[in-house]
Amino acid sequence: MAPMTHLAHSHAKESEIPGTVDLRAVEGDDTAYGQALFPVPAEDPNDPLQWPKWKKHMILIVCSLYSFLSNSALLGPAVYIEIWAESFKISPVTASGLISYPNIVYGLGTLVTVPLYLKFGRRPIMLLSLVVYLAGLIGCACSTSYGGLMASRLVHTFASGVCEALPVQLVNDIFFLHERGSKLGYYTVCLCVGSTGPLYAGYMLAGGYGWRLYFYVEIAFAGLLLLLAFLFVEETAYKRKTPDGPSPPNPDGEKRVFGQQEIGKGGEDAQHIEVETLVPPRRTFLQTLKPWSAIDPDEQLFMTAIRSFSYFFIPAVLWVITTYGLYIGLGALVFNYTFPTLIVSPPYNWAPTNSGLIAVGNIIGYGLAIPLVWTSDRLAAHLTRRNNGIREAEMRLGVLIPACFLAPAGLILYGFTAQQKLSWVGYFAGVALCDWGSYFFFTFTLAYAVDSYNANTSEMLIAMCVGKQLVSFGLGQDLLAWVAQSGYVTIISGVFTGVLLVNNLFLFVFMGYGKRIRTFYAGTFLARWHRKTVRQVMTH
Repeated sequence: MAPMTHLAHSHAKESEIPGTVDLRAVEGDDTAYGQALFPVPAEDPNDPLQWPKWKKHMILIVCSLYSFLSNSALLGPAVYIEIWAESFKISPVTASGLISYPNIVYGLGTLVTVPLYLKFGRRPIMLLSLVVYLAGLIGCACSTSYGGLMASRLVHTFASGVCEALPVQLVNDIFFLHERGSKLGYYTVCLCVGSTGPLYAGYMLAGGYGWRLYFYVEIAFAGLLLLLAFLFVEETAYKRKTPDGPSPPNPDGEKRVFGQQEIGKGGEDAQHIEVETLVPPRRTFLQTLKPWSAIDPDEQLFMTAIRSFSYFFIPAVLWVITTYGLYIGLGALVFNYTFPTLIVSPPYNWAPTNSGLIAVGNIIGYGLAIPLVWTSDRLAAHLTRRNNGIREAEMRLGVLIPACFLAPAGLILYGFTAQQKLSWVGYFAGVALCDWGSYFFFTFTLAYAVDSYNANTSEMLIAMCVGKQLVSFGLGQDLLAWVAQSGYVTIISGVFTGVLLVNNLFLFVFMGYGKRIRTFYAGTFLARWHRKTVRQVMTH
């Protein structure tokens, strides 16, 4: 018989407390940073954890680009509010609804799209969402009325909102625990850079082009992305067998016998023996192109959406919601709303076509943070080795300490620059500091929550997406009125900075008491309810 292709395997296992994982390796285990791989891959080349690196990275690139495009399509047209008001004979306040209402739909859409991809598969729902996204953009480019443009905006943001959750889900599906921090970092940078959309839209106006061109450019890139997704984004849903349960059904109809068997009492006394393994063949490239996937008969669409609201009671999830809501509200709303007004007024007197240049501050902040995206995974690996191979979810959080204080410092600088009419450099430095910190908090609070509660990740992502959009919407709804009444220093350097600092300081609460919180919740009704409805099996 021909020798089998080597498949990664491991004896890592999660404890009864979610987020605590035994990564001690035994002889024959594949390891990373000297620790056993987790989640434990199945002895099956069709398990996404067993796919080659180029395949995984291509999926990550495609879904990350989708996040960039969808966010730029959502926020970029903000520079057209005055033009739309004049063209459609409406007030600027009414025209601003073409940004604010799609922003709400962008998050609420996950209540529908996430249960759909759990039921029908990641691949078909991603492809369908791209098709609808593309149709909505075409509708925007062809709209001749406010109502038609609003309807088209709601369609493309509703469809593309799935990429708020799907990239995180795919990272969870195809990458190991020791890789997730850096991989989520690459996704979040695309998510963040999407907020620079107004810069490109503004320069299209400066070049003498109308607002429709922006949507035509988005259409071209969306079409290319649809082609890439069709070719490279294979279905990543995969049910591994539980330690005591039966093997999952093989869609190719072949018998599978898994290659590790444990005997003894368990723990350190356990012995592992090798058994003969019959492995199904890897699906061919043509088989991976099927636009449909197997329907999960156990998935309940309505209950998945309802169950997601239970995550609002989980402290780590609430922390992600407030973190994203605050930083999105500050970066995408506060800076974008105030800078164009400030910079065209004395003493700066910049041309309106340059008002989108605040995105340069975004680029500087994120650009300085990206080279450090590996730090969280490395710190967690180092602390795991010091802890005799036992990994705790909180071990990655230490890298957030500098960002905890630099982001609020950026807000203080921005607010005083606006109030005292200081050098324009203060605006860019303030935004860069805030965005440098936001990148760390976006990436690693999310990674922490996924590490802590990795059973029903998709339901947790629904709660995060809905919650953060509501927080950011509330933060920016009356921003200009607050500033006009109380001033930039009071609102931005005072109130907003204080709220952000309090949110950031919860870092030390989770670093010191995170495991106790996880232990407490492991014995609650919520934990028992979630265990009964597990949708993702992380080990075998």
